[in-house]
Amino acid sequence: MHEYDFINRPKDLLTPEVVAMLTRLHEGRGRQELFIEAEPDVLTALLEVAKVQSTDASNRIEGIYTTDERLRALVQEKVQPRNRNEEEISGYRDVLATIHESYEYIAPRPNNILQLHRDLYSFSSSAVGGAYKNSDNIIAEKKADGTETIRFRPVPAFQTAEAIQDLCNKYNDAIEAGTYDPLVLMPIFILDFLCIHPFNDGNGRMSRLLTLLLLYRAGFIVGKYISIEMLIEKSKDSYYEALQESSQNWHEGDNNYMPFLKYMLGILVKAYNEFEDRVEHLRYRKVSKPERIKAIIERTPGKITKKEIAQVCPDISLTTIERTLADLVSSGFISKVGEGRATAYVKK
Repeated sequence: MHEYDFINRPKDLLTPEVVAMLTRLHEGRGRQELFIEAEPDVLTALLEVAKVQSTDASNRIEGIYTTDERLRALVQEKVQPRNRNEEEISGYRDVLATIHESYEYIAPRPNNILQLHRDLYSFSSSAVGGAYKNSDNIIAEKKADGTETIRFRPVPAFQTAEAIQDLCNKYNDAIEAGTYDPLVLMPIFILDFLCIHPFNDGNGRMSRLLTLLLLYRAGFIVGKYISIEMLIEKSKDSYYEALQESSQNWHEGDNNYMPFLKYMLGILVKAYNEFEDRVEHLRYRKVSKPERIKAIIERTPGKITKKEIAQVCPDISLTTIERTLADLVSSGFISKVGEGRATAYVKK
């Protein structure tokens, strides 16, 4: 049986590369705190955009989605869910809001994890929410021809409650001891959680919600303003590869956490880079909106889409973005490439 080890295993992970990434992230957290203190109004726009992106991306990874219009309306609680996908999207929205607002009071303990899982399914008529799995499950990979291969066999159902209790106890003891950076301990916890796979459904989404919870409790709240889930979705092939590499020989206690650790730290570095970039743009809202859009294009190597511009400048309407892009095409500053949803723009 796997030993949940937050005392000896982290020692082997503190390579020069990892330490350099940790240093960058702590510097990013310091600047994050200054931004939050100095620019609270600027960050409100980022917060609202990130809520939508996080709810969308984490569910989309699991094949759960709706239209963009319905998604925004659901996240803003303007409509009620009308099918199973929208029920699960609404549940994710609520748990995300709970973590955003109350992370300081939600310790990673079994009863809290069960409560969050129950809330994830609060709009669903199924009885899976808030209860550990009642039968053994497998993590399978579906091939192009429709066949499935077993990628990993999680902890058996009868051992699940004990495994989660042990995992939480060992993690909380390590956090309290303060021997290791929480950024090193968090990916170990999340990988172990996924290898336990404690629920009949919702394990992936719960793992991403717990990632935010552990980050916020450690002071790294960039996920409120830049969607960690969206960054994972954009690199989900690498995400699954890192999970697979780090879960090999997990049951024997001989797995290597390094691939998943480096992946997660890389996601956080990207999140902080994007956070600073977007705050920088928002701080100069006195510059005209067309000039801000033009500046974004000038600083972007290669192609950029309307959606990407809107993500950087959430306070600029899509109509203004479209009008500015049309003007820039007419003036010869940019070229339009692709068609339909693949339309993008390139600086000449």
